[in-house]
Amino acid sequence: MPHPTRPVAAPGGVHRLGRHEVARIGYGALQLRKVEAGRADALLRRAIELGVDHIDTAQFYGDGSANHAIRDVLKSGARIVVATKVGGDPAQGAIPVKLAQRPEQLRASLEDNLLSLGLEQIPLVNLRRADVGPGLKAEGDQLVDIDDQLAVMVAMRDEGKIGAIGLSAVDGERLPRALPAGISCVQNAYSLVSRESEALLQLCQANGIAWAPFFPLGGTMGGPKVVDDPTVQKIAARLGATPMQVGLAWLLQHAPNILLIPGTTSVEHLKQNVAAGSVALDEDAMAALDAVGATSANTEPARH
Repeated sequence: MPHPTRPVAAPGGVHRLGRHEVARIGYGALQLRKVEAGRADALLRRAIELGVDHIDTAQFYGDGSANHAIRDVLKSGARIVVATKVGGDPAQGAIPVKLAQRPEQLRASLEDNLLSLGLEQIPLVNLRRADVGPGLKAEGDQLVDIDDQLAVMVAMRDEGKIGAIGLSAVDGERLPRALPAGISCVQNAYSLVSRESEALLQLCQANGIAWAPFFPLGGTMGGPKVVDDPTVQKIAARLGATPMQVGLAWLLQHAPNILLIPGTTSVEHLKQNVAAGSVALDEDAMAALDAVGATSANTEPARH
C-alpha cells in the first residue's frame, strides 16, 4: 500500500511493513517515557515532518505514556504506521517490564495497547519472545510454546485487531516454525558489531520479511559500540558524517529489508538519525565495515 500523502522523500527509501509501505528510517518510542507530553508531541511531529511514518512502541514504554503521546498525534490526522509489542507488561522497579507470555496475557496486552493508542486495529503487533537476549528470560508459567502464542495472535488478526504479526527476540529454531502463520517483521538485537542474528536476517530477506533491529548501534549488556570502532570513526571523518550515521547507513546498505527505529529525546539527534538515510557508503567503505563485524556474524542457516 503506497503512502497516500508522503510530503517529503522517504528517509532511507521504502520497504513493506505488513500491509503498508514505510520509510526505512522510523522512530522507536522507548525514549518518549523520559519526556513530558508537550516535548513528546513536538518530537513526534518533527519526525513526521522529516518523513518518518513508522513508529515502534509498546504499552510497557512508560506504562502507556509513549502510546498516549502517539495517540494524540494520531488524533491530529497524522498518517503513521504504528507497530507495538505484546509479551511483556509494565512493572515497577529497576526493570520496568515483566514477561507476559501466556495467550490470555497476550490478548490482554493487545487490548491495553488498543485502548492507549485509541485504535481499533494496530497495523503491526510484534510478539516479544524471550528466546534470545538481551533482556528477560522466561521461567515457570512464562515458558510458553510459540505455537500456542501464534494461535492467539492469528485469532486476533482474524478478528481485525491486528493488521500483521511480527516476532521479537526469536531464535533460529522458532522463526522457521512461525513462518506459516504469516510473519511480517522480526526484531532482534543486531548491529555492525553484533551480528549473531545474521542467519535470521538472511532468512527474513529471502522471505520478504522486514528486519527492524533493536540496539542498532551495539552496546548491549556492556558489549562493543559501533561509534567506538576505529574503522567506523575513520570512515565517518572521511565522509563528513558522524560515527552513528555511518553505523545506521551500513545497516541500510547491508540488506534492503532492514528498517531502522532509532529513538531519541532530542530533535537535533532525530535530524541526524534521519539524515543517515542520505549517507552513501562506497564499495571500499562497505568492505571495511563488513570486516569489522565479520567475527560476530553467525551465517549458519536457520533450522527448518
